[in-house]
Amino acid sequence: MTVRANKFTPEVLLSAPRRSAATPNPAGTLALFTVSTYSFQSHSKTSEIRVLDIKTGQSQLLSSDLNATEPTWLLEKNLVLWLTGGEKGKTNLVLADAENLAQRPETIATFDGQVSNLKVIRLDSDTIALAVTGLASPSGELYNSENTKKPQSTGKVYSSLFVRHWDAYVSECTNSIWYTTLRKSQGIQGMKVEPLINALKGHSVALESPVPTFGGRGDFDISKNGLVFVAKDPKLNPANYTKTDLYYIPLKTFRESQAPSPQIVKTGNLKGYSNSPVFSPDAKSVVFTRMRSIQYESDKPRLLIVPDITDLTNVQEFFETEDGEGGWDLRPESITFSQDGSELYVTAEENGRGKLFKLPASPRYATNLPQALVNNGTVTDAKVLPDGKLFISSNSLVDNSVYSVLDPKEPSSSSIISSNSKSGKTFGLSQDQVDEFWYTGAGDYKVHAWVVKPSNFDKSKKYPLAYLIHGGPQGAWNEAWSTRWNPAVFAEQGYVVVTPNPTGSTGYGMALQNGIKNQWGGRPYLDLVKGFEYIESNLPFVDTSRAVALGASYGGYMVNWIQGHPLGRKFKALVTHDGVFSTLNQYASDELFFPHHDFGGTIWENREGYEKWDPAKYVQNWATPHLIIHNELDYRLPISEGLAPFNVLQMKGIDSRFLTFPDENHWVLKPENSLVWHNEVLGWINKYSGIAKEQEELRTGATEMKL
Repeated sequence: MTVRANKFTPEVLLSAPRRSAATPNPAGTLALFTVSTYSFQSHSKTSEIRVLDIKTGQSQLLSSDLNATEPTWLLEKNLVLWLTGGEKGKTNLVLADAENLAQRPETIATFDGQVSNLKVIRLDSDTIALAVTGLASPSGELYNSENTKKPQSTGKVYSSLFVRHWDAYVSECTNSIWYTTLRKSQGIQGMKVEPLINALKGHSVALESPVPTFGGRGDFDISKNGLVFVAKDPKLNPANYTKTDLYYIPLKTFRESQAPSPQIVKTGNLKGYSNSPVFSPDAKSVVFTRMRSIQYESDKPRLLIVPDITDLTNVQEFFETEDGEGGWDLRPESITFSQDGSELYVTAEENGRGKLFKLPASPRYATNLPQALVNNGTVTDAKVLPDGKLFISSNSLVDNSVYSVLDPKEPSSSSIISSNSKSGKTFGLSQDQVDEFWYTGAGDYKVHAWVVKPSNFDKSKKYPLAYLIHGGPQGAWNEAWSTRWNPAVFAEQGYVVVTPNPTGSTGYGMALQNGIKNQWGGRPYLDLVKGFEYIESNLPFVDTSRAVALGASYGGYMVNWIQGHPLGRKFKALVTHDGVFSTLNQYASDELFFPHHDFGGTIWENREGYEKWDPAKYVQNWATPHLIIHNELDYRLPISEGLAPFNVLQMKGIDSRFLTFPDENHWVLKPENSLVWHNEVLGWINKYSGIAKEQEELRTGATEMKL
């Protein structure tokens, strides 16, 4: 970004360049990243692959192909591979030279279908192994919708779950991992790519990886010793169980026409969700995470290691305790090995931040809890440089992309290489707007909340409150950037934004997170009441008489719950995005393990538990003006969960408005739709908080001064 915004508006948020995490080359001199922008003037998107000079922080254009994705170093000088959409549903594999930008990129292979999640690894001086993921047809071939005969009927028949998942009806095709090799000949024109081979085809057990719907690069890894991946247990109903297992397929050449049968990695009493398998630099070990519960998607992941991939019976847990709870009370996510394989760098939430931690790569030596290397913002990726330093991609509440270099031996030595918004300045934002506080919740525990103030904040003035309630419910407001719920957008309208992390929130220990079970409208609601009371008593610059409350998903549920309870009368207006209207309707959802866990069983086993926290039970108390937003493609919470509360509001004569997008799912992702979403939401709350009147008075006054 080169132009500073006069004011951080929804248009600025949505049109600002969005950078991916950056990946350094083997020499540690350059880094690849993608950046996309959207123009509301031309109503069009641009997408680029760029090469960053790590020393200077300057970047150069490598490709402006709108369909180019996933640039990957070829581990050979500075050659780069990427994928791009081809004709008739195919995918092209493109090769370019980052040291010779004048040389035109060349397509070196075309795959007959859509593939993604490109990974490469060197096998020998002339051969590189490559892996991608893509849909497989029932016969195990790469699926291409352009080659498929269209049926005469649109009917779909199912005899097992899922019927539909997230935003699509489930088809006969399944995700699969494909491998092949690139063999070097001469120069950029000399790469020979062998045909793709389906690693999961032809086995006695049918497995699917990456795991739908959000599985991707983190679900598998490759090395010179083969392939590891996670897949759902095929014996269990995927709608009712979260269990995924880790499998290993030994591959010697990556040209095997039939992959050996996947070997399962057994982990004793840990039988829940597995994720993030990563090979060590010498390809001998694999580190991954696994949960204990087979029906809880937000259970605590444990760090595990297979020290010797040829001996899958030896699996060791980091910070193991006799009671099975584990000694580290955080939730490890992504994992990176140090250059020599002796240490691990792991991301995890803690107290509203996405931190990066360091620990020994052996449970035997990991006797102390991990040490935090990065304590502020949210780390999205960490890569090891040749000198042992870390190249880190991160963001914050005021900056949407930061690249920095950190010496793990001296964490305070971190230096910023590139900031997409110059630490927020190009957005008109600064870290000075961000604050936080802790308060006593409904029980003997503390609750954390972020505060974001307007950029022109004056402590002598009073600002209306925007009370934002996060979804999940096992989620959190972190010191992180968002293009969907960005606190700074609300703050720049003239609000003091408070984002509390009540019972159910992640990153504050498992006791607080798990406290929401059978308590959806209980402890979290009381925590929010306590938070509101704290604001009234301790933040003199907040005008709680002009407060508004907003939430999505579980946050939308909570806004509906608040509407029927005393806290609802504290707000001038409410906004519910894709929320739960009635907990008795949870069986219209897709992932049934979710209500089964949070409501303590099936609806026939514990109907009282569902009824106890049902917002629809209290509609007689609804009185506050309320905007309802619900999307047609949200199969997690079907459209009826939005239409029903709007019908109630209209029938009761309460000021209300309904917004829907027929082409959006649980989120609003398309820029033009997102702009409408922001304008509707801000227009609604500004009307009832009085900000719209203030803005009009300012416009009128400015016009009169000009005259």
